[in-house]
Amino acid sequence: MTRSILIFSTAFLAACASSQANLPGIDGDRGEIFAVAPEAPAEWAARGVAGTAPTGSWLTQFNDPIMVNLVQEALANSPTLESRAALVRAAKAATRTARSQRLPNVDASVSAGGTSNGFETASGIDRRTDSVYGLGVDASWEADLWNRLGRGVAASEADLAASEADLAAAELSVAAQTAIAWINLNAALAQENVALQTYEARDRVRILTERRFQRGLAQALDVRTARSALAGAEANIALRRQLSGEAARRLEILLGRYPATEIEAPAELPVLDVMQPEGNPMLLLARRPDIAGAEARLVAAGLRAEQARLAMLPSLRLTGSVSTSQADFADAIDPERIAARLVASLVQPLFTGGRLSAQRDAAIAQAEAAIANYASAALSAWGEVEDALAADTLLADQEDAQMRSLEEARLAEELAERQYTSGTITIFNLIDAQTRRLTAESNLVSARANRATNRISYHLALGGGLPVSAAANVSQASQ
Repeated sequence: MTRSILIFSTAFLAACASSQANLPGIDGDRGEIFAVAPEAPAEWAARGVAGTAPTGSWLTQFNDPIMVNLVQEALANSPTLESRAALVRAAKAATRTARSQRLPNVDASVSAGGTSNGFETASGIDRRTDSVYGLGVDASWEADLWNRLGRGVAASEADLAASEADLAAAELSVAAQTAIAWINLNAALAQENVALQTYEARDRVRILTERRFQRGLAQALDVRTARSALAGAEANIALRRQLSGEAARRLEILLGRYPATEIEAPAELPVLDVMQPEGNPMLLLARRPDIAGAEARLVAAGLRAEQARLAMLPSLRLTGSVSTSQADFADAIDPERIAARLVASLVQPLFTGGRLSAQRDAAIAQAEAAIANYASAALSAWGEVEDALAADTLLADQEDAQMRSLEEARLAEELAERQYTSGTITIFNLIDAQTRRLTAESNLVSARANRATNRISYHLALGGGLPVSAAANVSQASQ
C-alpha cells in the first residue's frame, strides 16, 4: 500500500512539474537569454595594425625607475586593493556556503529541566519537582535531483571569478593612476619652472626699461608696462606652486602616504618612441580584467536564472531525528531508550502565490541585463583603445609642432630683445615675443604630459601587465 502511494505521488508531482515546465519563460518559451559579444574587426581601425597581445611591463617604455618604484609602493599600500582583496575572501566564503548546501545538515541538542506539580495531602498542599533530561540529534539532506543546488554552486564560483577579476582590474587601475599622477606632478613642476623663467624674463625687461627710461630713451608708460608684466608673472608663480602642491598630494594619497607635499620629482617628462599597436580587438576581450568580470557576472546571472526555473520542480528531502527525554540522566543516555525517526519526502510546489514564477522572471531579466552590460563593457573597451591609438598619432604631431614653435619663438625673442635695446621696436613687441616663447614652452610641456598619460591610458585600455615584482607583491597581499 505504501509503495503504491509513493508511486502515485511521484507520478502526480511529475505531471505538475511538466505543466509548470511549459509556462511562459521556461525552457522552449523563455527565449535565448545568452548572446554573443558585439562583432569586432580583425584590426584596429585607428591604425590598421593587428598583432599579438602585449606582454611584460608597459612601464619600461618610460625609462623611469622612480615611476616603477612608486607603482610598486602604491600596489603594496593601496586601501582600495585591500578592500578588493577582502571582497575576494568574502566571495570565497560565499562559495563554501553554496557548496555546503549540498551536504547533510546535522544539529545536536542537550536539555535539562524540571516539572513541578502540586497535590493535596491530609496535611495540606504538597509540591513535587521532577527533573527531565533530553538528548536529540536532527539531520536533513536534500537530494539535488535536477542539479539546482549545483547551479547555485557554479553561480557562486562565477561570482568569485568576477571578484578576482575586479581585484585584477583595481590593481591595473591603481598602477595607471599612480603613473599618471607621477607624470602630472612632473608636468606641474615643469610648468612651475616655466613660470619662474617668465618672471626672470619679465624682470630683465623691467631692468632694461628702467635703464632706458633713466637715459631718456623710454617713456614712463614703458616702465609701468614692464612692472605690470613682472607682477603678473609673480602671480602666475603662486598659481603654479599651488597646482604642483595639489599634484604632489594626490600622488602621496595614492601611495598610501600622508599628503604632506614631501615627495620630490625632477620636473622631467618622458620623450616617447612611436607607439607599436599590439593585439587585435578580439584578443582584448580575453585580456581585460573588467571584461572578464562582466563575463563572469553574465555566467552567474544565467546560472541563477536556471536555478530559479529548477526551483519549480519537485525536490527530494531526507530528514532524520534521534531523541530521548527521561527523568534520570543515566536513562537519557541509555541506547535502548533512544527513539529514532527517518522520513523521506518528495515535495512539489503547487501554489506559492506566484512567488516562484516571479523569482524566475526576475532572474531571467537580470541575466538579460548582464548580457547588455557585457556588450556595453566590450564596446567601451574597444572605444578606449581606438581613442588612445588615434590620440597618440595626433599628440605626437602636436609635440613635434610645439618643438618647432618653441625653437622659432626663442629666436624671435632674442631678435626682439636686441631690437628693443637698439630702440627699433617698442616694449610691447618685446613682451609679445617673450609671451610667445613662454607659451610655446608651456604648450610643449602640456603636449608631452598629455602624450605620456595617453600612452598609459592605452595600456590600461589594453589591460596591460604589471611589473613582475609588483604583481607578485599584490598577489601575496591578496592571499
